[in-house]
Amino acid sequence: MSFSVYRRILGIRDARNALLLGLLIRTPMWAGAIILTLHVVTTLGHSYSAAGLLTTCSTVALAVSAPWRGRLLDVRGLRRTVLPQLVVLAVVWSIAPWVGYWLLLPLAFVGGLFVVPTFSIVRQVLISSVEDRHRTAALSLDSFATELTFMVGPVVGVLAATYLDTRWALFGAEMLTVLGGVLVWVLNPQLIREDEQATEHVGWRSWVSPLVVAVLAASAASTVVLTGTDLGIVAALRSMGHPESIGWVLAIWGLGSAVGALVYGAMHRPVPVFWLLALLAAATLPVALAPNRFWLTALLFVAGLFCAPTITATIDHLSRVVPARARGEVMGWHGSALTMGSALGAPVAGVAIDRGGWEAGFLVTAALGLAVALAGLVASARRHAAVPLVPAPEPGPHPAAERSAA
Repeated sequence: MSFSVYRRILGIRDARNALLLGLLIRTPMWAGAIILTLHVVTTLGHSYSAAGLLTTCSTVALAVSAPWRGRLLDVRGLRRTVLPQLVVLAVVWSIAPWVGYWLLLPLAFVGGLFVVPTFSIVRQVLISSVEDRHRTAALSLDSFATELTFMVGPVVGVLAATYLDTRWALFGAEMLTVLGGVLVWVLNPQLIREDEQATEHVGWRSWVSPLVVAVLAASAASTVVLTGTDLGIVAALRSMGHPESIGWVLAIWGLGSAVGALVYGAMHRPVPVFWLLALLAAATLPVALAPNRFWLTALLFVAGLFCAPTITATIDHLSRVVPARARGEVMGWHGSALTMGSALGAPVAGVAIDRGGWEAGFLVTAALGLAVALAGLVASARRHAAVPLVPAPEPGPHPAAERSAA
């Protein structure tokens, strides 16, 4: 294990710029998400269910459009893909903060359809700018940065919505996100290496395989576990009489994930995807046994250690098994898998908590993640066992000896 790899990555200009762009764009993006919820509940006077419906509309739009936007990056390039999206987003979020709830719904859906694929762009830039042997570390560094923005963004959003009119707070956060997209367009970072640009874009039939589908399933299962944990934390602390602790307990869980990202990236050999998913699920199960807030927080930190590494491993694996000219599209499918896992995990955890208490939220979603991990491990073992052994060739002269003889 060596953390010096991060110094080498940060010494590469394109990689450093990509990470900074990620920080600048994702922080107002997370802030905007929480401001939108508070805007619906406070300024518009609707229920949390209505706010949840709005989030669902935006989430569905993201899941539907992510592969399409990724394919555009592969086929048309960054600038021709991003420019129309920036125009649409600027128009949508110039109008959305000032309208009523029922008009806000379709506007949020359109905004979700045209979100600039910054996650995919940042990761592709990192992949293209570092050596293959440093790819895992670079993606882990991106996961670490993402965890930081996830911890900071919502806090900034709550403060903005508290001290400003939510309409102006929402407008400001979304416009900052658009400005970040403009900066991406101006810089126009390289998404694939020069030696890969000569190849033509390939259709999905050339790269879709059982392995790719299995990794996408693992991606979805990981966010089922994470969403269940998110809701379980809220339910557990409310049940224990500590609702005021929800924010900092979530932050400690995120800190565990950030630490896990740095450790995983510094490892000399990456851990296979399904083993990481199994570790994430197995580490989440004991959280259901926490007798008080202290043990809940400690166990969540341990479970968090496997969050970012699991997501990073799925991205890393997919980037290595698909052609470079299809990387944007497969990153889009990866984003859709994560989104669909969250969409599935929320109602599953909710029903489990309603029927079995907060403990059931952790147990049920972790069990689903563990089931997918075990199925993937069994399938991998069978695939390796099915590969026929090739008999060793008869000993012969070394190739160099043959050339000398010639």
